[in-house]
Amino acid sequence: MARRSFKGLFGWWKTPKIRFRVLLTIGALGVFGVALLVGAWFNVCGPVDSCPSIASLESYDPDQASKVYAADGRLVTDFGLQRRTVVPLEQMSPAVIAAFLSTEDRRFYQHGGIDWVRIPGSIKAVLSGRRLQGFSTITMQLGGNLWPEMIDRTQRSGFLGLTRKLREMRVAMDIERRYPKQKILELYLNQINLGNGAYGVEAASLRYFGKSARQLNVAEAASLAAIPKGPTRYNPRRNPSLNVQRRNLIINLLRDQSTLSRESAGAWTPYPLALSSRSDFTGVGDYFVEYARQLLQARFGGDLYRSGLRVYTTLDLDMQQAAERALEAQLAKIESGTEYGRFRHQTFRDYLDQRDGDADEASQGPFSPYLQGAIVTVEVKTGYIRALVGGRDFGDSKYNRATQAERQAGSTFKPFVYAAAVRAGYRMSDIYEDSPVEVEIPDQPAWAPKNYDLKFRGPLSMREALYDSRNTVAVKVGLDVGIEAVIREAAMTGIVRRIPRVPSIFIGASEVTPLEITSAFGTFANMGVRVPPTAITRVEDANGNILWQPETKQTRVMEPEQAWLVLDGLRDVVRKGTAAGMMPRVGINLPAGGKTGTTNDGMDVWFIGFTPDLVTGVWMGFDKKQVIMSNAQGGRLAAPAWALMMKEVYERRRAPTPWQMPEGVVTMSIDRSTGYLATPMCPARSVGPEFYAPGTEPTERCPIHGGTRPPQVDPDNSH
Repeated sequence: MARRSFKGLFGWWKTPKIRFRVLLTIGALGVFGVALLVGAWFNVCGPVDSCPSIASLESYDPDQASKVYAADGRLVTDFGLQRRTVVPLEQMSPAVIAAFLSTEDRRFYQHGGIDWVRIPGSIKAVLSGRRLQGFSTITMQLGGNLWPEMIDRTQRSGFLGLTRKLREMRVAMDIERRYPKQKILELYLNQINLGNGAYGVEAASLRYFGKSARQLNVAEAASLAAIPKGPTRYNPRRNPSLNVQRRNLIINLLRDQSTLSRESAGAWTPYPLALSSRSDFTGVGDYFVEYARQLLQARFGGDLYRSGLRVYTTLDLDMQQAAERALEAQLAKIESGTEYGRFRHQTFRDYLDQRDGDADEASQGPFSPYLQGAIVTVEVKTGYIRALVGGRDFGDSKYNRATQAERQAGSTFKPFVYAAAVRAGYRMSDIYEDSPVEVEIPDQPAWAPKNYDLKFRGPLSMREALYDSRNTVAVKVGLDVGIEAVIREAAMTGIVRRIPRVPSIFIGASEVTPLEITSAFGTFANMGVRVPPTAITRVEDANGNILWQPETKQTRVMEPEQAWLVLDGLRDVVRKGTAAGMMPRVGINLPAGGKTGTTNDGMDVWFIGFTPDLVTGVWMGFDKKQVIMSNAQGGRLAAPAWALMMKEVYERRRAPTPWQMPEGVVTMSIDRSTGYLATPMCPARSVGPEFYAPGTEPTERCPIHGGTRPPQVDPDNSH
């Protein structure tokens, strides 16, 4: 029965006319497909010639790169079209040539620029849902490296990815027709990105091993050849164990290809990875460097890559390393699920293990699927950016979360509300009810904010509400002061982007970047003096002439007495509030203040902390907004990274002198439960000192514990 059904299904094949039409249709479709491919091939360079001119290689002469220095004068990187030392092929170790050919293009001498043998495998990958990849030859890579503006290797999928690949193939064939294989290989080995700012095998050899490429042994050559697969992942300085693993894979490839004997391969695989001193180069601060590059390019344009400028930055290399280590350690601890509860998302390590394709082609946008973070450290008195971490892996994602990511500030915005209140004459001892509140909004349902713990604590002082981060009180204070006053306060302090005129800004609905809000907190740490952040101290030409020297502008935006009140309230966040205990847990004791922040459903967590000389902001979250984990809070997840970093920083530098209270500040003993002057009858547990700007200090004694009752006031605001 089944056989008869099958025959019935395909019985039409016996009819010659139908069979002819089917075959004709299939043939037509095939011809059409071939025509499309041929058309794409011949038109890939467009109506105007968008493919590079191969003839330009005749005068190939790399421009002089600009050198970038850290604050202590150490070389950080170069900005140039390529930073390299060009050497001829005959001055490279044969081991270098063999290692790169074995892993990048073993059929280099058999093809004419396109390895047609490898294309079926790439097509299979595409059909299985993966990206177009897998058959780039050395010559194709050379074209993309030489002319990145015309062959954009970040385009990896869809029509743009196909166009890029076709253009790459066209250019490769043109190169092969014009130049011999030895010349092509020489150009490639002098051109390739090998991490840590090194382009070409000679520059990389000097940076990693302190010797010329002609002196490299088999293991060292294989270590260099391991890097192009992923300049960050297989960087021998940042990930030595991963580099050795891939290095040994390449050594075994050389054995399998009969380039090395079995005995030689067995001798080289255990060879130690002996890196040179990196006194002239650190390999850290990729996000800072990229931020500086963008600033410099906006000012100097193409001269930045050709003119040999000398750029002196504010980067503190030791502090940068401390920031990178602290951020990654805390993020990894969160992902481990051992201390903070179950982590339900893909971890960074799992992502790296599963990632395939050209790992060195970093994403330019916020698309990372794993938990991300950012840290910014700014010197309080100068505004100098001492450390800046914009993500976990610059090689995977160049999107700078420290300077580009606009995220809701959460409770880190509340200090601007209380600062506006202090400016208006309110006192940190004023009592507000931590109780339900509804805000009428035209043409919308009433807004009823809740506290994070969904509880209410009754009467609280503004100080208590600040350090315990009570949302309802912040909203009530903001409503009393007014939206415009709060927006004005934030702008004067350092929030530069537009703040929406809605009540929800009182508890952080406004979006900010980590750099922006960290710098704004520096105004509190600096006793009311605003200093904008800067990453560059000066730029010189190749002869030492100063071309640009940004001015450090200091502006007093709060009176010292008023700034002290907010500052001391933020110190309480660290002493007994939502960030209490973070410093003792890591074994440090510093004069410090700060504010935690958590957005709706735990999608963003923040801690902006400061000492008298440094302000550091920490943000964590996903690029695609989603809940980090249950009970995600800034004090719980972000603050420990700050503490870890400060521990390392202040092991290298002297602890700062504590802030000095301005002479004009009035200190009085009050009953904190009422906000009035304390009497001998007030409970000792509620009596303590409070600070006041001149002319705002209370004059009435506590009416609850033996004082004279003052006139009745609004219970929500006893100002």
